[in-house]
Amino acid sequence: MMKNIIFALLLLLFLVGCNNAEQPEVQEEEPVEEGVTEEDETEVPDESDTNTGAGTDEENEIPESDDSEAVDEQEIEVVEPTYELTEDWGLKPISEEGNEDVVLLTIDDAPDKRALDMAKTLKELDAEAIFFVNGHFLDTDEEKAILKEIHELGFDIGNHTYSHQRLSEVSVEKQREEIESLSNLIEEIIGEKPKFFRAPNGVNTEFAEQFVKEEGMLLMNWTYGYDYFKPYMDAEKLTTAMVTGEGPEVDVPYSLLKPGANLLMHDRDWTADALGDIVIGLRDKGYEILDPALIKTPE
Repeated sequence: MMKNIIFALLLLLFLVGCNNAEQPEVQEEEPVEEGVTEEDETEVPDESDTNTGAGTDEENEIPESDDSEAVDEQEIEVVEPTYELTEDWGLKPISEEGNEDVVLLTIDDAPDKRALDMAKTLKELDAEAIFFVNGHFLDTDEEKAILKEIHELGFDIGNHTYSHQRLSEVSVEKQREEIESLSNLIEEIIGEKPKFFRAPNGVNTEFAEQFVKEEGMLLMNWTYGYDYFKPYMDAEKLTTAMVTGEGPEVDVPYSLLKPGANLLMHDRDWTADALGDIVIGLRDKGYEILDPALIKTPE
């Protein structure tokens, strides 16, 4: 009987020992199974690498396509014109809902003296304008850099002929050269051709009118301006004349200021000094400064 008990105990100890010997092998398998999860986690940086250009071609094509489409949408965004030029050189809304109480600011003979100062003044006041330039003010790299900066500030650049030549006094070939050569130079400097044209002294010819239209530019004169008259070569007097529209010292005792007025100014010291007050004065009278981008031009 005692032998049977001893034998049973020995058998039990043998079985327990066998189980303990097999246990480490089972425990070694557990980290192997967990290792699959760790491998999955180590793939996360690889997926982020895919976003920066690593990974398969198919994975990379998706963000590239989306980005290019976004850029294309921005590039093709076009501002619809809401104003058009009138027969008397003013501006009016195309639709009845448009604001009639607007004025357009234009600055000729740039960049001669203070054009960049004038652009910065307008920028500070959030006021738009067209800078009509001459080629003989774009002879140097410094002058070209000034024009480029004016454009980068957000202002439209217009064609005012290369040498400020009165078009009615020269041949058709010369008229073409005066207009075309400046448009090409402007494109070379700012990357785009001008959309607006103004003839020196406001003198146009049949050829110039047709050629300008063919070049896709809007021919433009003005409704009033005073800074080229000697009595108004003074900032204070010029401010009063431009804001009221009156020029009694040059036989204009009545106001030329009206909705859609197209205001002529020049790149001059006295005009630059008066410009800020002119903008503020016109706004105080209830006029909005028109953005040239809203003006309809030839297609």
